[in-house]
Amino acid sequence: MRVVSTAPTRQRLIDWGREEWAAFRRGLIKILVVTNLVLGAYYLLWRGTASLNWDAWLFALALFAAELYSYISSFLFGVTVFRLRERGEPPPAPAGLRVDVYITCYNEPVELVRKTVRAAVAIRYPHQTYLLDDGDNPAMRAMACEEGCGYITRSAVWKGFDRHAKAGNLMNALEQTTGDYILVLDADQVPLPQILDRTLGYFNDPRVAFVQTPQYFINVPPGDPFGSQAPLFYGPIQQGKDGWNAAFFCGSNAVLRREALARTGIHFFVRDVERRIRRALREADTVIRRAQRKLMRTERQQIAPALRALCRAVSDARRELNRGDTFQEVTERFQHRVEEAARMVVAADLQQIMADLAEIQAAEAAEIMRSLHDEAVLAELARRDRSPLAAIETVRQLVPLLVNEAMDYLPISTISVTEDMSTSMRLHATGWRSVYHDEILAHGLAPEDLRSALQQRLRWAQGTIQVFLRENPLLLPGLSIGQRIAYLDTMWSYFSGVPTVIYLIAPVLFLMFGLLPVNALSAEFFWRLTPYLLVNQLLFAVISWGRPTWRGQQYSLALFPLWIKAVVTAAANVWFGKKLGFIVTPKTRQAGRYLGLVRWQLLMMVLITVAIGVGLSQLALGWRSDGMPVLVNVFWAVYDLIMLSVVIDAALYQPPEEQ
Repeated sequence: MRVVSTAPTRQRLIDWGREEWAAFRRGLIKILVVTNLVLGAYYLLWRGTASLNWDAWLFALALFAAELYSYISSFLFGVTVFRLRERGEPPPAPAGLRVDVYITCYNEPVELVRKTVRAAVAIRYPHQTYLLDDGDNPAMRAMACEEGCGYITRSAVWKGFDRHAKAGNLMNALEQTTGDYILVLDADQVPLPQILDRTLGYFNDPRVAFVQTPQYFINVPPGDPFGSQAPLFYGPIQQGKDGWNAAFFCGSNAVLRREALARTGIHFFVRDVERRIRRALREADTVIRRAQRKLMRTERQQIAPALRALCRAVSDARRELNRGDTFQEVTERFQHRVEEAARMVVAADLQQIMADLAEIQAAEAAEIMRSLHDEAVLAELARRDRSPLAAIETVRQLVPLLVNEAMDYLPISTISVTEDMSTSMRLHATGWRSVYHDEILAHGLAPEDLRSALQQRLRWAQGTIQVFLRENPLLLPGLSIGQRIAYLDTMWSYFSGVPTVIYLIAPVLFLMFGLLPVNALSAEFFWRLTPYLLVNQLLFAVISWGRPTWRGQQYSLALFPLWIKAVVTAAANVWFGKKLGFIVTPKTRQAGRYLGLVRWQLLMMVLITVAIGVGLSQLALGWRSDGMPVLVNVFWAVYDLIMLSVVIDAALYQPPEEQ
């Protein structure tokens, strides 16, 4: 009698069940996304046209604006996950690829980095491992030598230039290595031996620029008090972006194609140089026209031809740029025309000087006149401040100065402290593809105290806002509509600080002062709002199925002061040049309790608690008769307290004593 094993059959059934559930879930997500957007639009249309309480118009409009913000957030999130992509088993890695592994570090503990270096050297696929030490630490160099790892620090060419933090560290390494593919690891991200075997196969598609894998942290205590794990982002959100070919490069645990970085760097270098030249020409045009207006109020009409020549030079340069002439040709011709205009001014000045001196020293005047035919003399005079028209010198130097500032092309974006997002968006804008492989292939370390966690989140938020203000995805040429929405979804989320304040203060204003932003909390109001909220929560539950996302939801609301600070400081940096600095997240616990870091949240919690007490007391004493609105706002306020309470646990958290 032959015994047939049922294990393979059982496994096939399990796999089939998973595939069926995955397909059903993706279809359900699409239905819920559309339903949620329709119900939200239906509710907001009614809110904006029939329910605003104009007796409290400022409060009413503020809350309505916050609701519009939330609806846009829901729209962006819904569109992002609408094409959620689950890739499954990756293609096998081809043999013979030249791969470099970069481990970026800056003043981390040597023994911590050693674990990452040792694991990187042990990766199975043939490769070269390099430690990129931006701290130039002799102990780190010695450790790298002991572990058989290459060691790279900044070359001398960086002296005197902006170092660009981690982006500069990576670019410096790219200049000193030759691998066609680069695995980037943070100092604390310990890779598994199969990381390259599980990712390199995607590069069989020559259009793939990078493959990103999740970041997972092994030191997160039970309850995740700092919200370090990001299962929603490193799951449905990245999978949704992947469906639109918009998965993010997240700075670590990613493999990048060198060719894609180089080509994209050249593309944006050319774009930036052209932009600089056009800006210089605009500034030159402004300087010339201002000089012409001043000239009309003087008797120096003999230099008017020079100014007209400058105007023609600017027009000719613009026409040549539009025609596609090289930047070198355009700038050289422009400079030559400016030199000619400068000589015309000098000649006019000398003629005036000669006339003034004719009655005093005819001989000296004649000598100066003869110098008009000496090109060397004219050039020297044109370079000095003797010209009465300083605009000539200003215009002469605009273009070369702006072009020289560009230096070499930059394969890693430097417009933001989050170089990873900006670089991936540029890669997508240039036509490259990305892959999100949802498999944990490295184990990292999360911040172990609230201060470090907040520093990390502030840097992420600031960098994201910098990218939004400098290269808005809605305006960046080359992106598809889906990519624009996928990038905007993440950027938009960091503007939630002010809307959150409005949501938090709304029940307080009603419970304490009776201010109601709607005409009445009637049945009509709840019949329109409740279905929208329920479908919204159902959509979120289906999207995050099997992933613990509650802590992330709490922090998205509770960190409202941080989001406001990020927007203000990033805008000050982009618009006014105020430096942000680059704070490397500490990899070891910083001692202390941090209630002072969450003082605004604590103040809001006290205010909400007082408001609940006031509202319920007034209701119990019969001082107000609006029982249902009071209870609704009390429920709302209690929910806010639960969401904000996460910061107390984080501020007071102490790790267990080591045995």
